[in-house]
Amino acid sequence: VQFVESGGGLVQPGGSLRLSCVASGFPFSWNDMSWYRQTPGKERELVATISSGGGRTNYGDSVKGRFTISRDNAKKTVYLQMNSLKPEDTAVYYCKTGYIDYWGQGTQVTVSS
Repeated sequence: VQFVESGGGLVQPGGSLRLSCVASGFPFSWNDMSWYRQTPGKERELVATISSGGGRTNYGDSVKGRFTISRDNAKKTVYLQMNSLKPEDTAVYYCKTGYIDYWGQGTQVTVSS
């Protein structure tokens, strides 16, 4: 199993970023996918989940209305569109499948002026 997360960076409050996660090594199109985030000293927080076919999504309360999760099964890629970013969104973001307990390297998102 491998996840290659990308798209993070430094952005000002109110800005936007789009994260991507290219997955391999498991049946991507059959499995729900999620984005998590973690800051130092805190547990990983579930940000968003999308069903295998993309028809159902769920979001953490802190990101509802600002973030959108989507997927392209042909490309084995899951995305996280993040709008109206706040300093408290600063974290390392990880994608995750329910198929196996495995974490990639993640991508750093920093929201700061």
